[in-house]
Amino acid sequence: MTEDSKLNQLLLNLPKGALVLSSWLESEGYSYELQQRYRNSGWLKSIGRGVMIRMGEKPVLAAAITALQQQANVSIHIGGRTALSLLGFSHYLEMSEKETTLFADRGVKLPAWIRENEWDTTPHVYCTSFLNANIGLVDQLIGTEMLKISGSTRAMMECLYLCPLQFPLSEAYELMEGLSTLRPAQVQELLEQCESIKVKRLFLFFAEKAGHAWLKYVDIKNVNIGSGKRSIVPNGVLTSKYQLVLPEDVI
Repeated sequence: MTEDSKLNQLLLNLPKGALVLSSWLESEGYSYELQQRYRNSGWLKSIGRGVMIRMGEKPVLAAAITALQQQANVSIHIGGRTALSLLGFSHYLEMSEKETTLFADRGVKLPAWIRENEWDTTPHVYCTSFLNANIGLVDQLIGTEMLKISGSTRAMMECLYLCPLQFPLSEAYELMEGLSTLRPAQVQELLEQCESIKVKRLFLFFAEKAGHAWLKYVDIKNVNIGSGKRSIVPNGVLTSKYQLVLPEDVI
């Protein structure tokens, strides 16, 4: 295949706004020298070390996440309230579309170009492994990009993980109130695999408070909720069943 035909094939297969990683292109048969030639010819432009976009197009965060997920196999996904909003669960809450909540596995080192570029939305990245990176995710089309985001159960747990310092408890409960259609089997799996006692207790407490019917199909005996009290806030009120110290306005 000639260099011109390789370029035509590349441009034909690139969705509008897609980002391509140099390392991935090299693995697909596009040498670094050939990539440099494409940049010099004005077909591709660099937006950071090791990442390019078609000339004339503006990078968006969804394309960056897609490139990391699909080309570099990085464990990162849209989660928390952003995922719930994309799934249609938080439309009644105030939320800035200028911010996107991302979760990555603990230890993941994101490339510098994520920080160095101005995206269409500001990424807030939390690196944690309180849940296995591969469970509770769903495919979601965002613009022209198909990427992995948290499903509703995992996204709710991620909101609770951020409580109370990065996410208000009262808002977390409002979100839980809207989750009346969660699948018990998925809830069971995530509760059993979750490594955060705080998240599990808050999830169960809020689900009970909201009166969700699916909760009666969850076997709480198989969920390790630890022992002793957990103080979520100082000077709060102790709940009896889940031994949580919470603000009075969410009990």
